Amino acid sequence: MMRLWGRKSSINVQKVLWCLTELQRQEQRDFERIDAGLHFGINTTPDYLKLNPNGLVPTLQDGQLTLWESNSILRYLARTYDAAGTFFPSDNLSQANSDKWLDWQMSTLWPALRLPFLGLTRVPEAERNYAAISKGFADTHQYLGMLNTCLQQHAFCSGERFNLGDIPLALCVNRWILLAETFPEKLSARPHYAHLEKWFKRIQAETQFATIAETQLVASKP
Repeated sequence: MMRLWGRKSSINVQKVLWCLTELQRQEQRDFERIDAGLHFGINTTPDYLKLNPNGLVPTLQDGQLTLWESNSILRYLARTYDAAGTFFPSDNLSQANSDKWLDWQMSTLWPALRLPFLGLTRVPEAERNYAAISKGFADTHQYLGMLNTCLQQHAFCSGERFNLGDIPLALCVNRWILLAETFPEKLSARPHYAHLEKWFKRIQAETQFATIAETQLVASKP
């Protein structure tokens, strides 16, 4: 049985849980999940660091393989448990187009969104850098505007079928919307992007998003 370390509130753990759900893998039946990170601890223990020297979540153990980095885990799960392309497109063109969005989410979109997300939900009020928070949110608007333009061309990020790349993008968009709704007095109003919003509604209606990504944002206490 696979083992997955990570708390359900982590965006990177949510990626993996969502992928597993799409692959019809059920917790306790097909994999064991172990809470780790933040108040759960575990991720800084010597035993965990042997599995994942970063001390972060998630970590996946499947047989003799131990894997970290959430987007790498997504690729592994799809290749291993969906080789026929039943749940995700398996052709080379779709995979390549999905891969670019997986990389873009990690290298470009999330670093910008992470600033307001962590700044407002983890950092005490007295310690917040509101200039950095505002810039990160504004940069996120810009990057999602680019995604909105790309989504004019097809239903999902890499074509007409839901793919791995849609998973981290949708989880970021969900947090972007929640931030704007939860902290309207601290953040600029988010733009309304017609193609992105149509895509996000499709994600909510046609995938297992709702079973994974129910997230509430709570401001850090002073």
